Amino acid sequence: VFIRPEDTLESLYGDDWVYVARFNRIDRRHVYPGMTIKSPKNMADIRDYSPLPATYEPARPYDRYILIDMEEQWLGAYEYGVLKFSMPAATGKDGYETPTGVFHADARHRNHTSSLYKVEDQSAQYPMDYAIRFHVGADNVAYWIHARDLPGRPASHGCVGLYDEDMQKRIFMFPDRPVLADAKKLYEWAVGESAYEGVDSGELELLEDGPVVEITGKNPRYLPTPQRAAADVKK
Repeated sequence: VFIRPEDTLESLYGDDWVYVARFNRIDRRHVYPGMTIKSPKNMADIRDYSPLPATYEPARPYDRYILIDMEEQWLGAYEYGVLKFSMPAATGKDGYETPTGVFHADARHRNHTSSLYKVEDQSAQYPMDYAIRFHVGADNVAYWIHARDLPGRPASHGCVGLYDEDMQKRIFMFPDRPVLADAKKLYEWAVGESAYEGVDSGELELLEDGPVVEITGKNPRYLPTPQRAAADVKK
């Protein structure tokens, strides 16, 4: 579907916009005139869409196992090898690829912000709400799963981003009515108070026996997309 100036996901798909957004790995803030998105012939085909396997043998011994497929730009949460839920993700862009391999989550930080990168207008450090750290590189750079924008393609500097429209509204004043909250959902399942005793202070906390995080594949290849005009940016 070609996006016209008057189009939004809601105007095109009504209440089904959520499924189309997930299918395209994109948030509402990044749907702009001149781009095209994938549109299903039958909406029922994507309402429970997940490109990840319903069962995953390496996850069978673990009560919490996170699988991230970079080619699919998708994350799955497994309990004893069974997929409990899954969600789109944005991994590291070319030149900043997310490290692959098998890791363990070793820290949580619900109110984390980037120490290196700022938001588009440079007014504040980039928010990384509901952050789960899974790796610290030899250069002492930390990699997290956290809330961020999802533009429909790999976009980060190595971290793994998930939907959080509450964060977008707080920082960018859009969307008016936040709906998508995948970063919070994963955080509460993986490292929240139900998984660890004690109150989550919101500050950085080291974890013992954090869930396994497996990252596989390579970044997908895309055709060139239209350049986005500054006037199209939703703030």
